[in-house]
Amino acid sequence: LQVLNEKKLQEVDSLWKEFETPEKANKIVKLKHFEKFQDTTEALAASTALVEGKLSKNLKKILKKIVAKDAHEQLAVADAKLGGVIKDKLNLSCIHSPMVTELMRGIRSQIEGLITGLPSREMAAMCLGLAHSLSRYKLKFSPDKVDTMIVQAISLLDDLDKELNNYIMRCREWYGWHFPELGKIITDNLTYCKCVRKVGDRRNFASSDVSDILPEEIEEDVKAAAEISMGTEVSEEDINNIIHLCDQVIEISEYRTQLYDYLKNRMMAIAPNLTVMVGELVGARLIAHAGSLLNLAKHPASTVQILGAEKALFRALKTKRDTPKFGLIYHASLVGQTTAKNKGKISRMLAAKTALTIRYDALGEDTSAEMGAENRLKVETRLRHLEERGIRRISGTGKALARTDKYQNKSEVKVYDPSGDSTLPAVSKRKKIQEVEEQEEGVAVKAKKFKAEMK
Repeated sequence: LQVLNEKKLQEVDSLWKEFETPEKANKIVKLKHFEKFQDTTEALAASTALVEGKLSKNLKKILKKIVAKDAHEQLAVADAKLGGVIKDKLNLSCIHSPMVTELMRGIRSQIEGLITGLPSREMAAMCLGLAHSLSRYKLKFSPDKVDTMIVQAISLLDDLDKELNNYIMRCREWYGWHFPELGKIITDNLTYCKCVRKVGDRRNFASSDVSDILPEEIEEDVKAAAEISMGTEVSEEDINNIIHLCDQVIEISEYRTQLYDYLKNRMMAIAPNLTVMVGELVGARLIAHAGSLLNLAKHPASTVQILGAEKALFRALKTKRDTPKFGLIYHASLVGQTTAKNKGKISRMLAAKTALTIRYDALGEDTSAEMGAENRLKVETRLRHLEERGIRRISGTGKALARTDKYQNKSEVKVYDPSGDSTLPAVSKRKKIQEVEEQEEGVAVKAKKFKAEMK
């Protein structure tokens, strides 16, 4: 479009009045050149280039024609960055100001009157389709890949676990003053709360039927313990408050189960290969810790391995001690299956394969979990080999190379020669023994003579 009267553009605040009707708009601007897009894909490519401040090929061709005809004219642009690119590549003078912004707004309001031959209904449909495509491109939006939902869901799941644990412990402690024996008989927390909500006072256990909650053996033990309980008596108001707390516990437990199913389905839709490798909970925590699936895909395998153990890592680096071998990935089932001495090796290999699956989920177009299953099988095979102390099957030429000959002892058996035991003659030993005995006898005789003289 070419501006016909530039004087009226000087008053920016009242410029909108010149575009109230198509007749007024035709007095201000005139259609200079119009290029129609072939399809929506071409229109989307041109629009995304404008959004990113780039010069598309079609726009470059059109501007070259304009430069050849009207090189002295200025080009009004809505994006200053795009104007700089056009000036550098085509040496065309561009202008960007509040006046240009107001002029663009007026042109868009009367675009149907300025460009003839465009049905309004068809144009509205094309604009709507292009707007949806452009918005999806801007937001990188995919209905099946919204990792923000996973971040919020796993955070809420952790909060629910903490609150649920606090509520259950408070309920056991509160009702334990009235019926302390029940806590030892019923170990399951949800069953405990359902039983308390249904019966209330312990004296009602004898006449209540809790067979739909408890097995027959445990039900008999509970009724027997209720008759001889050492708990204190409480008022009906206290029992009502305890029952309300049990209602809260049951509702939160049901919602937690529903939230876990939602998280599991969402993880299989967004990151199926990651879910197969480490499970939905560990995978969701990795995504939440990194911020998004794309951010997690940018991390190397060494970072994925210790993700979640940053405090221990920096403390080890500061004190010059051994760095941690695993972070959030420690809670994966494959790491939990192995022994303590092999956990470091398995976590390192699992982190390497997990990094591959994360990148495949984040950047790949395929939504199948085949890659994750194959990598998990490799890790399980490696785990089995480590547990079996490296025993592997050898086939083909490997068997021939590994074959060893039968062991044969070639040493000769020597005959025992008793003559080589000693080199001293036997007679000399006897002489020495006789001399010692004679000396001892001489000493004894002298001692007797000395005693006789003393007397």
